[in-house]
Amino acid sequence: MTDMTRTGNRSAVDSLGKATAIALSRIQLLAQPDVVSLIVRLGLAIPFWKSGVLKWDGFLQLSDTAIDLFSQEFMLHLPGGPYPYPMPMVMAFLSGCGEVVFSALLVVGLATRFASLALLAMTLVIQITVPDGWPIHLTWAAMALCIMRLGAGRISLDYLICRTVKP
Repeated sequence: MTDMTRTGNRSAVDSLGKATAIALSRIQLLAQPDVVSLIVRLGLAIPFWKSGVLKWDGFLQLSDTAIDLFSQEFMLHLPGGPYPYPMPMVMAFLSGCGEVVFSALLVVGLATRFASLALLAMTLVIQITVPDGWPIHLTWAAMALCIMRLGAGRISLDYLICRTVKP
């Protein structure tokens, strides 16, 4: 191999290295941790919010559909089961409240880790109710765990409150 070939290969490798470094820096700029946290919070909140809103016919007035689902359709798939939901009206009410409240908390980033823990618990109950839905439930669980571990980020009320409270 001649010196000219070595120099050409080295400059090609250097160019490729520089291009890779530029691409990585642009990817990292796009995927800022605070932006990622916000997107994960929204991604988890949206399906729960939509489900929660459908359970209501007005302020604290459960829809007939929600009551029917918890009374007739939903079953707990536990060993020896499936079993009907205990206290279906109470479960529908709690489910509807939780889905709306915890989703709203995630969107604004308030009590974020607590809201994520609550939605993780709801996801586990949903998994027991709809066992074939595990691919989407696994995604929800991963998002909830990610939020619980990393927190809300700087685009949140949690961050503003912590910043205001600290001296």
